[in-house]
Amino acid sequence: MKGSLTHEDYLKLYNEGQLYSQTFDIKQIQPSSFDLSLSNECYEIKYSFLSPNTKVREKLDNLIIKKISLDKPYTFEINKTYIVKLNERLKLKNDIFGHCNPKSSTGRLDIFCRTIVDYADEYEKIPKNYNGEIFLEITPRSFNINFKKGDNLNQLRLVYTEHDYISDDKLKEINSKDVIIFNDKDSEIKIENGLKISVSLFEQENVVAFFAKSNCPTIEFDKINFHKVEDYWEPIKTLDKSIIIEENKFYILKSKEKVRIPPYLAGEMVAYDTGIGDFRAHYAGFFDPGFGDPNGSYAVLEVKTNELPFIIEDGQTIARIRYEKLNKKSNIVYGEGIKSNYQNQGLKLSKHFK
Repeated sequence: MKGSLTHEDYLKLYNEGQLYSQTFDIKQIQPSSFDLSLSNECYEIKYSFLSPNTKVREKLDNLIIKKISLDKPYTFEINKTYIVKLNERLKLKNDIFGHCNPKSSTGRLDIFCRTIVDYADEYEKIPKNYNGEIFLEITPRSFNINFKKGDNLNQLRLVYTEHDYISDDKLKEINSKDVIIFNDKDSEIKIENGLKISVSLFEQENVVAFFAKSNCPTIEFDKINFHKVEDYWEPIKTLDKSIIIEENKFYILKSKEKVRIPPYLAGEMVAYDTGIGDFRAHYAGFFDPGFGDPNGSYAVLEVKTNELPFIIEDGQTIARIRYEKLNKKSNIVYGEGIKSNYQNQGLKLSKHFK
């Protein structure tokens, strides 16, 4: 049955050898995705690349500045680019293909990372029936960060034969029976090429956003609830229901609506939408089935522009979520049962901050 694979499918693929990991842990299998992990093999490289006509390793040979071992933590510096071989490799069959994307905690630290595989002409894409290694390009943009072997920065999403995206009409029908969006009674639910998400910038005296400070201490990626918020983030309050997004600064905001992903669907937030604005609204755009169950969770927005500064206002549309069907209802869902970090979240920074 076409559609995105679920928890039990990933376990089956692992047992069949189609998905292999040197350091496999059952916790890597999420409701509709698989957490990939860093190996100890890392290189600082001159510049980013794709490898459409050859294997990644062959292209890599001419780009290496230095080789790095991640057996011990190593500091990845701001705006330097690194490539790490992942512990996983694929040997897919039966027209299975996939996508990768950063995990939520990665996006909330402004880590620009994307997957590269052999003979691929796009980042983050896993071709049908791919057989080979997986590499991750990593560029910290706001903070120096210590990484080591075993860290999980991104996730793999596999699909059987083709995506089964939900049309706008079908999404409205689903919402009428099995609510996927919770908002103010007076607010209109906007469904157009997916579910439109607006930004919340009115919290009376409360913080409405954070932006990343400069010259911060190095972040230890494997230390949870450890770092002091005030060392890394500047809180933003506003009384006029708007803020200015400055060029090359990184912001954490939240949606006005609460979002829910039923256990038979998955969701993806589109990172760029030029019809909405010339900015990135999200690094880690994937929502596993069960997110926001039962009463919805706010979506956290990771906003950055490389263009001119611009003003955003409370209630302004800032992103879209596309829903798609799973190939079957997931037997495991996002939430407390699997110790998910961002269920029922508000304006929440990454799990690294206390």
